[in-house]
This record gives sequence, C-alpha cells and structure tokens, in this order.
Amino acid sequence: MKLLLSSCALALTLVAGCATQTVPDTPTRTVDGVLIGPSGHTLYTFGRDAANSGKSACNGNCATNWPPLMAPANASPKGGYTVITRDDGAKQWAYNGWPLYYWAKDTKPGDRTGDGVGGVWKLARP
Repeated sequence: MKLLLSSCALALTLVAGCATQTVPDTPTRTVDGVLIGPSGHTLYTFGRDAANSGKSACNGNCATNWPPLMAPANASPKGGYTVITRDDGAKQWAYNGWPLYYWAKDTKPGDRTGDGVGGVWKLARP
C-alpha cells in the first residue's frame, strides 16, 4: 500500500509539472500556453503598443486597469525578455517586443477574463 501511495504521489507530481514550464532566470513562467507573472496571474499584451518600440501606450488610467509587469530598476534583457522605460520612468518587462500587463479584473491566479477586452487585449503567449 505504501509503495502504491508513493507511486501515485510521484505520478501526480509529474503530471503537475507538465502543465507548468519555467524558463530559468526569467520574469514569467508558462502555464497551459500562456505567460504568467510571479503572482501567478495571467499576463496580456496591448494591441495599441508598437512591438519593439521600447514604449508602453498604456499609462495613467489604462495602467490602473492594466497594471504593467514591473521590472526592477537594474533588470537587464534575458532571452526574449527586454526592459522598457515607462512614461513615469519606471521599468516594465516586455516579451518578444510586447510590453506585458496584468488585468485588474483577474481576481485570482488562473483567471483569463481580459482576453479580447476592447478588441485590443490578448493573452500573452510564448
């Protein structure tokens, strides 16, 4: 019985590991094909941002509803991740040239209610 329980626990651990992929030393991880921030909440991209511009078009009230994935002041690019400087001088992570944001109405990890909002917000994918 003890061997059976140990085998089941190992199997569950392996299955759970398949759903989450973490790239070493990056600001996000991937869960079910979507980028997730350190808080476990879903990340999004904004269609009004210009890819690879190094700027965010979401500031002020927009950033209240769509909080940016902030980067530390000393952050440096890693893999597909770059750091942009926001209008207020703060640093934000971008992936493949697209700044990354959370959606304020996603109340718990795993929520994906921001996909398609206004026709300009979409899930951030690797």
